[in-house]
Amino acid sequence: MNETERRFHRAMVDIYQTAKRDLGYNATRFVQMVSERGGLATAKQLLWSDQISDGFETLRSHGRLDLTVEAHVLKEEFTELFTDEDRQRARDRLDLFQ
Repeated sequence: MNETERRFHRAMVDIYQTAKRDLGYNATRFVQMVSERGGLATAKQLLWSDQISDGFETLRSHGRLDLTVEAHVLKEEFTELFTDEDRQRARDRLDLFQ
């Protein structure tokens, strides 16, 4: 795991912690996936799932799309971790729900 992957993994953990602290949302399944698979693999799995995750819906309903995996995929600091297709998928999903 390179430094950018480590920072992304930490960002995924931070999503969980921020959602719990700010929204009272305990995303146990998400943090379990991150712990078991790592942040990058979890992000790609959620990003390419045909179903919108419960976590995405919860964050959307609280007006916190900034905490979604999709928003993190689009951060410039993580560009090297994702393909153009990954980033387009993230943009499309966010655009659909904004």
